[in-house]
Amino acid sequence: MASVNKVIIVGNVGRDPETRRLPSGDAVTNISIATTDRYRDKQSGEMRENTEWHRVAFFGKVAEIAEKYLKKGSQVYVEGRLRTRKWTDQSGQEKYSTEIVAETMQMLGGKAPGSSDMGGGGASSSAMPQSRPSAAPSNISDIDDDIPF
Repeated sequence: MASVNKVIIVGNVGRDPETRRLPSGDAVTNISIATTDRYRDKQSGEMRENTEWHRVAFFGKVAEIAEKYLKKGSQVYVEGRLRTRKWTDQSGQEKYSTEIVAETMQMLGGKAPGSSDMGGGGASSSAMPQSRPSAAPSNISDIDDDIPF
């Protein structure tokens, strides 16, 4: 039986990215992303929120883009896979940590708080999916007259 390990999240960056270099020279950037579910409590009728924090690791070119353009508060779309790591702490206890290994990233929501103009609306990389809506006609006369209804 085939298996799938795929994660897609849209949320806000919780702190500025932290980047380090591997011995090979490749960048590794880590961030945390908050996703918040809002719902109405059925018993009290009050609005409730539940926030989840996600550890995200970027590698290579995507890591360099994340380091350069993401800031605390930035809204971001991340697509990747889950990875759980196991290690032993100083007291000998085995610990586990689950994180998202990002494969693609797209900055959302315009300019990040406290960032300068990025010229042209943001970073562009083949590592990031670029989906832009098709241009709508600026004038009603630009629409084709051969409408089939």
